[in-house]
Amino acid sequence: MVVDVLYFAWLRERIGQPRERIETEAATVRDLVDQLAAMDDWHAAALSDLSAVRVAIDQELADLDARIAGAREIAFFPPMTGG
Repeated sequence: MVVDVLYFAWLRERIGQPRERIETEAATVRDLVDQLAAMDDWHAAALSDLSAVRVAIDQELADLDARIAGAREIAFFPPMTGG
């Protein structure tokens, strides 16, 4: 499966790009994170503390154990705060 992976805020800065298209056989978001972290040091560093990362699958908030079969887009971003 091919999925567009989007990065926002400091994740984009650490990885060095706002989006990339990934070929994956990952079953869950967590599996995809493992694949991304294995790609290079930038991905590994950006995704090393998953407590500081939120995820959305096709623009719907999801958790790390969410299944990604059929997803077109996975977005990673820091937690939002209100004010």
